[in-house]
Amino acid sequence: MKKDKAVVVFSGGQDSTTCLLWALKEFKEVATVTFDYGQRHYEEINCAKDIAKELEVSFHLLDMTFMNQLSPNALTHHDMEVEDGVDGELPSTFVPGRNHLFLSFAAVYAHSIGAKHIVTGVCETDYSGYPDCRDQFVKSLNVTLNLAMDQQFVIHTPLMWLNKAETWELADQLNALSFVRERTLTCYHGVRGDGCGECPSCKLRMQGLKQYENQKERREE
Repeated sequence: MKKDKAVVVFSGGQDSTTCLLWALKEFKEVATVTFDYGQRHYEEINCAKDIAKELEVSFHLLDMTFMNQLSPNALTHHDMEVEDGVDGELPSTFVPGRNHLFLSFAAVYAHSIGAKHIVTGVCETDYSGYPDCRDQFVKSLNVTLNLAMDQQFVIHTPLMWLNKAETWELADQLNALSFVRERTLTCYHGVRGDGCGECPSCKLRMQGLKQYENQKERREE
């Protein structure tokens, strides 16, 4: 039996789109909330809007561009290079507090439309070391939000323990592998689908797809 209403934190990327498709199977009504936080390319927002329209779910955009005033990072400062972390440091794409703020504002929005469920694509398996993608953080924030608003929100993290290959597998199980591959935008350079093929996000995405396709081929032999 489907649960009532959910809000999906939605960027139009592989992970959040897979979560949106999962939510459409799990909940009677689904809404999306997307954040304009001054990211590298507005195409991400356009992509999220297009997918929401195609899947016939509501699309709500929140202006959070103040975030690019808080901390230098490669996602909100175009003059910084996208680089992997070295010697245990976080990648240049880490935006401090991003998921903390996104989930908090998503909860306020959920409250305004009478939704008790919040879905996010954070993942501790392929999370690049981002501290606000960890299961411990999400559970802690869930308690805090419930106390802050005297509600009983439930934050769902369908991808928390999946690697990229398993995330592709979930999309396939939802009969949406081609949809996710062709429609989503994961690339740091704003290229939809398979992306530029060179940035860290594109490489991780494609490695996961190839791994899943190889595993599927071996199972079918």
